[in-house]
Amino acid sequence: MTARPLEISVAEVRDLLERGAPLRLIDCREEFEHNICRIGAAELIPMRSIPLHLQHLRDEGLPLVVLCHHGVRSLAVVEWLRRNGVEDCRSMAGGIDRWSLEIDARVPRY
Repeated sequence: MTARPLEISVAEVRDLLERGAPLRLIDCREEFEHNICRIGAAELIPMRSIPLHLQHLRDEGLPLVVLCHHGVRSLAVVEWLRRNGVEDCRSMAGGIDRWSLEIDARVPRY
């Protein structure tokens, strides 16, 4: 069995959201970054507080897509989540910056 990829493209995330696919979009940036720009469907859970939400993230059963500014923090979060029993999670490659460049230019870049 092949392991699920750690990353998902912004185009794939857009397609999932447009189809109304069951998923939970988690923004692991800091609140000040979230105040600059955000993707409407994303729930802010800063990286440092992810461990406090582990049980709920694990128990909810929805596929998770984690995003940050450029995809570095979210990839670290996904690796940590997988080590802690949350298998169905992926990092949005390129983060909200790539989302702004490729999907929605109305999302400010910083």
